[in-house]
Amino acid sequence: MVKTPRLTESASAVFAVLAGAGTATRPQLASLAGLSKPTVSSAVVELESARLAAHSGTSSSGTGRTAAVYRLGPAAGAVLAVDLGPARTRVRGCGLDGTLLAEATGAREAAADVVREALDTLPADAPLRAIVVAVGDVTAPRKEGGMRPATAKAGPVFDAMAVALPPGVPVHLENNVNCAALAELHQGAARGRHTFGYLRIGVGIGLGIVVGGRVLRGANGAAGELARLPYPWDDGREPRQEALEEYIGARSLLRRAAAAWRDADGPCPRTADQLFALAGGGHTAARAVVARHASDVGRLAAAVTAVLDPGLIVLGGSTGADPQLLPGVRAELGRLSWPTEVVSSTVGDLGTVVGAARLAVSRGVQTVTEAAGAKD
Repeated sequence: MVKTPRLTESASAVFAVLAGAGTATRPQLASLAGLSKPTVSSAVVELESARLAAHSGTSSSGTGRTAAVYRLGPAAGAVLAVDLGPARTRVRGCGLDGTLLAEATGAREAAADVVREALDTLPADAPLRAIVVAVGDVTAPRKEGGMRPATAKAGPVFDAMAVALPPGVPVHLENNVNCAALAELHQGAARGRHTFGYLRIGVGIGLGIVVGGRVLRGANGAAGELARLPYPWDDGREPRQEALEEYIGARSLLRRAAAAWRDADGPCPRTADQLFALAGGGHTAARAVVARHASDVGRLAAAVTAVLDPGLIVLGGSTGADPQLLPGVRAELGRLSWPTEVVSSTVGDLGTVVGAARLAVSRGVQTVTEAAGAKD
């Protein structure tokens, strides 16, 4: 792991502001950091000497005056975000200002190769500051230190991928639905909303909870694990663990389609995409199956609303994001609960890695600014 020089508190504050702004003049840095201009000038000199900031040109004001513009320097480094999805692995490398530096995608089982591809694309002189790995699971501490996925859902894939990660770089695990919720918050359907629920429906189900602009993780990092809701809950039937996920997930959706399909309906869809495409084209049987699915999702949304009263639910996931679900979900939610806005995700399949990259940038900046310790 690359060591960062110990920064004064003012230099640390200016670095964090510059990372968020991308580029800024000294007066702008002073305003954003809440520091005096002389203090900012000293901080900029300190950052430049450590190659954490660099001059990137000048800007002119309406009065004809020019001011030096600064950006992050080459020693600021980069971060890595990894989305270990159910079928695909997506990786992004970013600068600490959020600039996209590398991108790679591949099969889930080839996660290590995908990570290596992205690492090979990053600038050779950019120290890696942090890694965030998004997994479809809660996390648990390792006996030897650090974190890993808590169950067999993601554990083996994570372990196989981890061999490609550079040693000595902090690795942070986050639930994939939480990452997608962050992407919706900052650049998706929930922009401008500080409280909402991101309901992911696909092969599995999950909920990202955002309250006051922050993801709610819970005491064990398991907030939003809807698969653990008791189901079925009826006389004579014993609830089974993750039975609700089994019922609402894409595999059961296709089984219900197969059970309802008749010879006259033509070839039965083999994937959820095919089913939704048929429904979108007006196929009667497909539309009926999708309408039933929308009602099921609406009932789950009603449960979420009863507990959280989020005001907004963003539907995401491989089946949840399809706009064909919206009318049925809204109708069932309205029937069972109080009025709540429901919209489709706008970040799509990239939401998890986009959110993971935001977290990685935040962690990377924190790694550099935690080097602050010397007295001003």
